[in-house]
Amino acid sequence: MNELTPDQIAALQTKFLAWYEQEKRNLPWRYNHDPYRIWISEIMLQQTRVDTVIDYFYRFMEAFPTINDLASAPEEKLLKQWEGLGYYSRARNLQAAAQQIMTDFGGQMPDSLEAIRTLKGIGPYTAGAIASIAFNLPEPAIDGNVMRVVSRLFEIEADIAKPASRKIFDEKMRQIISLTAPGDFNQALMDLGSSICTPKTPQCSSCPLQTFCAAYQHGTMEKFPIKSKKPKPKDVYYVAGIMENPQHEFLLQKRAASGLLANMWLFPLREVSQGEFDALKNETELDLFAIAEEAPTIFPEYDVVWQKKVIGEVTHVFSHLKWHVLIFYGRTSKVQLPPKNAVWAKKEQFSEFVFPKPQQKIIASWQKYLQANNH
Repeated sequence: MNELTPDQIAALQTKFLAWYEQEKRNLPWRYNHDPYRIWISEIMLQQTRVDTVIDYFYRFMEAFPTINDLASAPEEKLLKQWEGLGYYSRARNLQAAAQQIMTDFGGQMPDSLEAIRTLKGIGPYTAGAIASIAFNLPEPAIDGNVMRVVSRLFEIEADIAKPASRKIFDEKMRQIISLTAPGDFNQALMDLGSSICTPKTPQCSSCPLQTFCAAYQHGTMEKFPIKSKKPKPKDVYYVAGIMENPQHEFLLQKRAASGLLANMWLFPLREVSQGEFDALKNETELDLFAIAEEAPTIFPEYDVVWQKKVIGEVTHVFSHLKWHVLIFYGRTSKVQLPPKNAVWAKKEQFSEFVFPKPQQKIIASWQKYLQANNH
């Protein structure tokens, strides 16, 4: 593992901060050091691209301009603002933490690392980002971008996918982080990792840390970071039923209050085996009343006349699951009472419901089918 002398570290800090001042990205949460704005942006940026987050950030801050607004918001409104960002536990944790701040910290974001870490949904990275950017504390903010940069800078052999490796990166970051501008230093690393020190084909000729980087000196950039592969998401198979009644309303079901996509709305789904899924997918005209012995119709609990072919297919990858969904359309001959945790709603009312990404994909696939078939 490479080491830097105190003089080299001082030179690195000076050069790197000057580069950041010149090249930093113009992002809405960087206009000031408001800890609330920084906190919201950092949570949104988890698992999500910067370009995607910007519009969501503006809308979220308009809907919930203060911590108290977030703490007291109805969950439906909160999830609607988050709709499409995914990983909805992030939004629920934000609200739980906002309520903690109102109760335990007088409505003000706490200004010590230890207190920030007590907030729901805030781990070491987010705590370090808030502490350094908002409160100028010399705390590392170590995410995937930072580990990639630092692993190349020092030729660190540790597997970044293993939690135990974090201690190594934390120690290295504490050696080099600027004590006078830790927030800028952390953000410079984030920017460098996203624009220059990228996972593949890093742009070393443009890198301000080139002189200090062991991987560049030894030509080992492609070797680092060392990362073991994550297990593949488990494949899960569903059929989705778009059911329309004579009043041109569609049946929507609310998910359970806990678990994946909690309290969100989708067209009815039924899990099927891969064999049943493949049989449904490959038949050009289906006998929906004889798909499988254990399932005499795709949704036996509903009185629906189904169109006898699949009208679309979507996939959606969660961190641990990959959903495969076949879409069917059917009509009821009469208005039926909705089952528990379900409602009939017109298309114009869909904007009132919180739809997760899989539901949005199903609707888009359905609309594409309608357009292709001149409906």
